[in-house]
Amino acid sequence: MTEPAPHRIFHIATAADWRRTLETGTYTTSTVGRTLEQEGFIHASRRDQVQGVFDRYYRSLGEDLVLLTIDPARLADAQVRVEAVGDDTYPHVYGPINRSAVLDVVPLSRTGGTETLLSLWLKGMAVRMGIALAVMVAIAVVVLVVQNA
Repeated sequence: MTEPAPHRIFHIATAADWRRTLETGTYTTSTVGRTLEQEGFIHASRRDQVQGVFDRYYRSLGEDLVLLTIDPARLADAQVRVEAVGDDTYPHVYGPINRSAVLDVVPLSRTGGTETLLSLWLKGMAVRMGIALAVMVAIAVVVLVVQNA
């Protein structure tokens, strides 16, 4: 027996797979390394299940990841079935996910938390400032060595 589809479902995707969707208009990756065609459906989750899915399957992947927020009512050629998996239920998307059904795409951090554009910018800025500081220290050391020689 299946439950009705939730109002919103979520799917963790590699940034590369999502970029392909922007080109093709449809998303067809079921899970890491498996296509919709191979698996028969696309794995999805409720929001409260996202962190557990990330920890089990994506944490060690080492790729840039995004979290897709999907509106099941906007799926053009697919249906969502909520099915039992172990002691819980998960939504499965039977068919491709059309780009217009994806309401939001948010980058995921290396720990599975969502990133804002501001946090990504700040992290990038911190890295650039660290590099600039290291270069300035190196130059200062070279200047001191040359002056004392």
